Amino acid sequence: MRLGAVIITMGDRPAELRALLDSVADQEGDPVEIVVVGNGAPVGDVPAGVRTVELPENLGIPGGRNVGIEAFGPAGTAVDVLLFLDDDGRLPDPGTAELIRAAFAADPVLGIISFRIADPETGLTQRRHVPRLRASDPLRSSRVTTFLGGANAVRTRVLAEVGPLPGGFFYAHEETDLAWRALDAGWMIDYRADMVLSHPTTAPSRHAAYHRMVARNRVWLARRNLPAPFVPLYLGVWLLLTLVRRPSLPALRAWLGGFREGWATPCGPRRPMKWRTVWRLTRLGRPPVI
Repeated sequence: MRLGAVIITMGDRPAELRALLDSVADQEGDPVEIVVVGNGAPVGDVPAGVRTVELPENLGIPGGRNVGIEAFGPAGTAVDVLLFLDDDGRLPDPGTAELIRAAFAADPVLGIISFRIADPETGLTQRRHVPRLRASDPLRSSRVTTFLGGANAVRTRVLAEVGPLPGGFFYAHEETDLAWRALDAGWMIDYRADMVLSHPTTAPSRHAAYHRMVARNRVWLARRNLPAPFVPLYLGVWLLLTLVRRPSLPALRAWLGGFREGWATPCGPRRPMKWRTVWRLTRLGRPPVI
């Protein structure tokens, strides 16, 4: 099974990027082909054999990753599986690639694997990095309904069948959009605690536009993918959750501005999921109301 890896970078973490590239090169089994995308920035020096693409402007996380996908041919199909890895992460276990190959070979309906993200100093996994509601035990693997954007492996047949990441999202919720489309097409998603990406503990709110984009893209996600009766339910629940969490006044203003923007701007093609997919999401523990 042929593996490729897509890594996007802003060119501002050369030491971390080199450590990640070395950890991918150290994987057991057949070599993993690597493409590094400079998202509006030069990539810098990389080891021999690593391909690079430098974009003249920052296309955002999904846009940059889509360019990396196409570097492996249409929908990435020059390989069987693509890994998407954050440029400040690292694969500490050289056996991870072989685990990925074995998982996809053993389960023909497995479309996406979400890795466990662990802090390199403490070994701890943040609750938000476990892609399910019952997240108290990050060491438990399970079927899930979404995945982590910078620590995953995707069968390229999924991308060929349901399309790439939604480039217009720029940042936030692009993984869930792809996950819902994959589930609707009959694929499954696994969270695997034994496949680890070491990554420093960070807060997502460090991004300047975090609150606006999270809200805008949440609306877009619902408008694009949910059956009509679920759109107000899903967004109403998230509005209430946001208020209950009592964000700061500037954060709340940004969130509400993004929420309005999500309704006022085009979200891309609407392809509501089948009702049986709603039931599948519910059986997996996360009905599309939260």
